[in-house]
Amino acid sequence: MSSLGEKVILEKIEGGVGLNNRLSSLGLTPGTELCIIQDTGGPLLVSVRDSRIALGRGVAHKIMVSHKF
Repeated sequence: MSSLGEKVILEKIEGGVGLNNRLSSLGLTPGTELCIIQDTGGPLLVSVRDSRIALGRGVAHKIMVSHKF
């Protein structure tokens, strides 16, 4: 799990073509840096390319990331 304020790199989206296309249109593509802004048990709020995006828990669990060093 990633921590609040942590910056991570999107590695892979484990979903179908529809989910991959939808997230890609929001700027969520492999290699993109994400920052976890809010994690209160509901939707996960992330910062991506100067935008903030709310992700439902089901979608968030399909996004595989690596920690940025």
